[in-house]
Amino acid sequence: FFKTDLVRYLQSMSAEWGNGLFGCFNDCGICIMTYFCPCYTFGKNAEAVGESCCLCCLCYGCHPFDLAAKVAVRTKIREQKGIAGTIAGDIVCHVFCSACAICQEAQELKTGGAKNMSMARE
Repeated sequence: FFKTDLVRYLQSMSAEWGNGLFGCFNDCGICIMTYFCPCYTFGKNAEAVGESCCLCCLCYGCHPFDLAAKVAVRTKIREQKGIAGTIAGDIVCHVFCSACAICQEAQELKTGGAKNMSMARE
C-alpha cells in the first residue's frame, strides 16, 4: 500500500519535467554512466548549473553533505528551467530514488527544457 502511494506521489512530482522520474532508460548513455559512476553524472549536473563539478563529485556519498548538494543542484535545475516543485519534493526524490533523480536531471539538462515551456510563433 505505502509503496504504490509513494510511486504515485513521485510520478506526480515529475509531471513537468521533460522526462519522468522513472524514465532512466529514455537515454541509455546517461543511465549506464549513472549506474556505474553516479558521482560523474552528478558532478556534470552540478557544473551545468554553476556549481563546482569536482567538489560535488567528491562529496558524493559523504552523508549528509551529499544529500544537501543533490537537493541544491536539483533545486537550481528546477529554478533555471521553470519547473514547478518544492525543496521537500527534491529531498524525497533523492532520499528514495537518487539515481533516478540524477538521471532525470541529466536528461533535462541535455534536452534543454521542460514539457510545459513553449515558444510563441510569430
